[in-house]
Amino acid sequence: MIDTHCHLYDEAFDDDRNVAVERAVAAGVDLMLLPGIDSQSHAAQEALEDAFPQHFRQMMGLHPTSVTADFEAELSIVEQKLFHSGHPYVGVGEIGLDLYWDKTFLEEQKEVLRRQMRWARQLDLPVCLHVRKAYNELFGLLRDLNYGSFRGVMHCFGGSVQEALKAVEMGFYIGVGGVVTFKNATLAEVAAKVPLERIVLETDAPYLSPVPYRGKRNESAYIPIIASKIAELRGVSMDEVAEVTTFAANTLFRLDR
Repeated sequence: MIDTHCHLYDEAFDDDRNVAVERAVAAGVDLMLLPGIDSQSHAAQEALEDAFPQHFRQMMGLHPTSVTADFEAELSIVEQKLFHSGHPYVGVGEIGLDLYWDKTFLEEQKEVLRRQMRWARQLDLPVCLHVRKAYNELFGLLRDLNYGSFRGVMHCFGGSVQEALKAVEMGFYIGVGGVVTFKNATLAEVAAKVPLERIVLETDAPYLSPVPYRGKRNESAYIPIIASKIAELRGVSMDEVAEVTTFAANTLFRLDR
């Protein structure tokens, strides 16, 4: 299985990072994708891929909560890495819109997202979208871009079934993580109704641990818990979920190159 979104480079893993990687691989998760946040995360992210090149691949992008009025410096670093570093990034992310904490920089977030979406298109890379309390704004921006179809994933999907199906129709995959195990989670309904071939598994570790680890540190070794819950919701085998979602991740991120 593939964890399409985790932050194992985060300081939450400083005491046992290597062991956490070993646990993931032992659980059948032998590939993990690392999204970029901002320049503060790059060194740790790169070091982790260097240490375990067979188990990690990187994305690069500027996270919406790292966008301020002075975003150009951060964005130029992302541009340099994507276009001039020679590194084989598998996606542009994580990028998007986040109005949960603060709406002050909405217009700046939109500009940063538009620019990174264009870079992804130039480089023929998928986007990894972080969207929080901003689905209306996101769909409006995507309509304005008018690409016809998109290539990417709605990471940590938090919208309605209707919004999920709309995203799928536009070309996106749906990232399903530990929230699917929460009681009364809308994501459970989404995971049951979206075409299975459009779902990819993710943890967002160290955040959003699945039940029974809710409230504790998340890690990639918990991907089988998420796969098992999706299998239960859909009335299929866990093997089928693992096979179909792995194929989806490989297809989206072109991991078998």
